[in-house]
Amino acid sequence: MFASLDITNLYSNIPCHETEQILKNMLASNFTDHRTSSEILNCYDVITGQNYFAHGDKIITQTNGRAMGTPSSGIISEIFLQHAEHSHLPSLAQKHRLVNYFRNVDDVLLIYDDLHTDIHTLLKDFNSLHPNLQFTTETEHDNKLNYLDLIIHKNPTSVNIGIFRKPTFTDTIIPYISNHPPQHKYAAIRFLYNRLNSYQLHETEFLREENTIQNILHNDSFPLPPWKPKTLSKPFPHNAPTRHKWATFTYTGPETSYITKLFKHTNLKIAYRTASNIQSYLNQNTRTKDIFAQSGVYELTCLDCGMAYVGQTGRDFRTRFNEHKRSFIHNNQTSKYALHLLEHSHTLGNMQDVMRLLQFQKKGIHLDTIERFHIHR
Repeated sequence: MFASLDITNLYSNIPCHETEQILKNMLASNFTDHRTSSEILNCYDVITGQNYFAHGDKIITQTNGRAMGTPSSGIISEIFLQHAEHSHLPSLAQKHRLVNYFRNVDDVLLIYDDLHTDIHTLLKDFNSLHPNLQFTTETEHDNKLNYLDLIIHKNPTSVNIGIFRKPTFTDTIIPYISNHPPQHKYAAIRFLYNRLNSYQLHETEFLREENTIQNILHNDSFPLPPWKPKTLSKPFPHNAPTRHKWATFTYTGPETSYITKLFKHTNLKIAYRTASNIQSYLNQNTRTKDIFAQSGVYELTCLDCGMAYVGQTGRDFRTRFNEHKRSFIHNNQTSKYALHLLEHSHTLGNMQDVMRLLQFQKKGIHLDTIERFHIHR
């Protein structure tokens, strides 16, 4: 018999202090030197101490467990779960005569003989392993069990697998006619074909999944290929790959691809992003944004003669303008714009009247390039 267990809210229930002690014991049992152990534990303290997430305009600190989506959550939860398995699984397997046990993150697959194992008693024992670990179970129905993205079919003489999709599944991927990089559009297709050819599917299931992929391509306006790709992923090189630098371009259309092709035979690798994404639609801020609270490149204009000064700031524009203003008031030499006003007895206007924001940009090396561009344009 097959059954699956799912851990309820795993990341938010990980006991971080207890896991830290487990980590200490692991380092000690492996005879890790003191310096390395201290560095690892210090890193752990820093990571778990920064346990917060954003919700709307608020930054919220999570006091229990780990925040969803943080890169460290998977590693910390794995340390805790492996310790729990090593401590309790051998006795549980012997008590309930489990045939086999598999786990992927918080999803567990059990193989057992129903003549010797009562799944409800087993579930009760799993739920008593630790107060923070609570499991739910799903058992076979008509000799079928859904586990991860698989349907496991149990036959009298064999076990076959198929691809599982939830009832809420839609065949929507990034449409072929959308203004997205081709690399983004074909990522889902590569995944579907790689999965089709990687899993050991029965011939009937293989043809059914292949037909599903063809329907997805058709419904999202992709040209149907006349060939059946064995794999769309590149083989991993045996030799150590050359380290490349990466640059990110915002994709605006085919023109972006033409430009990035210039870097094809260089040491620079290109990644794409789009301005239109789900996050931009979900994070709709109804408040009027203070544009002077951002940073970037600006232009100051003299109201009397029209002379323009282009500058940059990694802080907010309002702070930088106040620095120019103080230089004008105190008659010092720290601002070229203020120096011009003082030398020619010109007046200093309001920030909204004399300061024009040319381009928003966070602090970094790009600011210098953007400033030079606006100076010489």
